Amino acid sequence: MRRAVLVLGVGVAVLAARHAEANEFRVCADPDYMPFSNRAGAGFENAIAELTAKALDAHLSYTWASNRGPGGFSEYLSRNLDAGKCDAVMNLPFGNQEELTTDPYYLSSYVFVSRKADGYDLDNMDSPILRKVKIGFEHDTPPEDALKLRDLISHAQAFSVGDSEGVSPASMLEAVGARRVDVLITWEPAIGWFLRDYPDLRVTRVPNSRASGAPEQYLFSMAMAVRKGDEALKQRLDRVIAEHKAAIDAILGRFDVRLYPAAGDSL
Repeated sequence: MRRAVLVLGVGVAVLAARHAEANEFRVCADPDYMPFSNRAGAGFENAIAELTAKALDAHLSYTWASNRGPGGFSEYLSRNLDAGKCDAVMNLPFGNQEELTTDPYYLSSYVFVSRKADGYDLDNMDSPILRKVKIGFEHDTPPEDALKLRDLISHAQAFSVGDSEGVSPASMLEAVGARRVDVLITWEPAIGWFLRDYPDLRVTRVPNSRASGAPEQYLFSMAMAVRKGDEALKQRLDRVIAEHKAAIDAILGRFDVRLYPAAGDSL
């Protein structure tokens, strides 16, 4: 009888653990990469994760790991999401082949950042002014490839914000403000939150068009992502995105992430 009670108790404990796991939304996030996320929960990915967990009626838990270390984001996904340490990441390009992405929840762009007083005419990556000014760009991004294609890379300055722990995207804006760089080309969601401290800077979207040749891509749909094969969680997250779009847009707006409802829209 005592053994039966013990077995029953173990069974209840196992069921309780499974129930708790089913009601836990486990997210991998960087502990120190604002405005995306930090351990204090102050980033826009944190806010969207909180909204998502509430919509799922689940407890939000984090696996904290820098996504800016050796191996880049692919290694981060392999060591964390694919290893089962979490079940979702909050920000990955829609259609990424490494993971299973949800429906996109925002569309944003790479941008030119320059000083308003300079009045540069920045229409696209073929703008003549780019051959006359000091360009800054983020390492290992689409603008780097574009600069190489146009033979502009040798006199440009590379920033490694996305590769280096503890480096803020605001450091790139500071370089423009201090005239160490004339035109910065970077991912807008990374710097929008910091622009409020730089009222003398101007932001212009980098369009996908070019003077000749095939279009280039600087506008990206962003999604959440789960492990390949986890269709059940993907579908639950898709429902959250569809049912809470206005709330998600409001969070992005608080962090000055510029949204593009159509590819032809301008800033």
